[in-house]
Amino acid sequence: MHNTVCSRRNALAGLFATSSALATAPFSSFSNDTLAPPNFHFCLNVSTLRGQELGIVKELEITSEAGYDAIEVWMNGLQKYVDEGGSLSDLRQRIEDLGISVANAIGFAQWIVDDDTIRQQAIEQLKREMDMLAQLGCSRIAAPPMGATKEPNLDLMKAAERYRAILELGESHEVIPQLEVWGFSANLHRLGQTMFVAVESQHPKARILPDIYHLYKGGSEFNGLKLLSGSAIEIFHINDYPAQPSREQMDDSYRVYPGDGVAPVTEVLQDLHKTGPGKILSLELFNRDYWQQDALTVAKTGLSKMKNAVAKALG
Repeated sequence: MHNTVCSRRNALAGLFATSSALATAPFSSFSNDTLAPPNFHFCLNVSTLRGQELGIVKELEITSEAGYDAIEVWMNGLQKYVDEGGSLSDLRQRIEDLGISVANAIGFAQWIVDDDTIRQQAIEQLKREMDMLAQLGCSRIAAPPMGATKEPNLDLMKAAERYRAILELGESHEVIPQLEVWGFSANLHRLGQTMFVAVESQHPKARILPDIYHLYKGGSEFNGLKLLSGSAIEIFHINDYPAQPSREQMDDSYRVYPGDGVAPVTEVLQDLHKTGPGKILSLELFNRDYWQQDALTVAKTGLSKMKNAVAKALG
């Protein structure tokens, strides 16, 4: 029985055991094969500065000034910039001048839902968003289970078919959707559910986007990360959470800097490191106390906490 369980686990891990080259693709400084990529790249998700209402240009500037490698933008912020007359070509040049990259974008298209009309609208939305991101040189967009958060028992095989459809769409735009775990959702709130959908999409570019807070909120054990390898994860949302309130009562606003809570950050980073170098750690917080503080101070503090957590894990 023990051998059977082990073989099943190894088989699942093997499905993800492909090259991790895509994880380092946006970072040209490591494109030379003679240079080994770093253990992790450091990225800032702009949700961390959401309360300061800076706008995308200022968010880019702070990300660069604070010392991050990359930024995760939100599609609504990018769309606002365009709607107000901003040029994507100018923005791309600004990003290059600042010496950072756009590692990923957070979008909310309802690609996973059962309603055919809503799902088709989501596909059209993704086409527009992927086109915008391609113009910025961004090769990823988050694919959370938007629209499937309240009613449980979504057919995961159908979800896998729908994920494959947006993966194929992403290939045509060179922007690959990253299947995101959402701990508060009635569907895809566990790591295992998300892994199932990724595997059953049967697409070579299937990727998952985990998050320390969401794994905890959704009831996943962090040990599940040990079953992943290779390029299954390119981006990982890093944060922490306090001992109180309870898992059921906790929401996004309780997220804190890595190392300031009770999450097993050290073990998570060690397991993630074992999947291969060059993973992107993106600081994603929604802490309202941080939103009242100076944005650059928050960004610098977050980067320092991330680096300290990595040093502790790998030292």
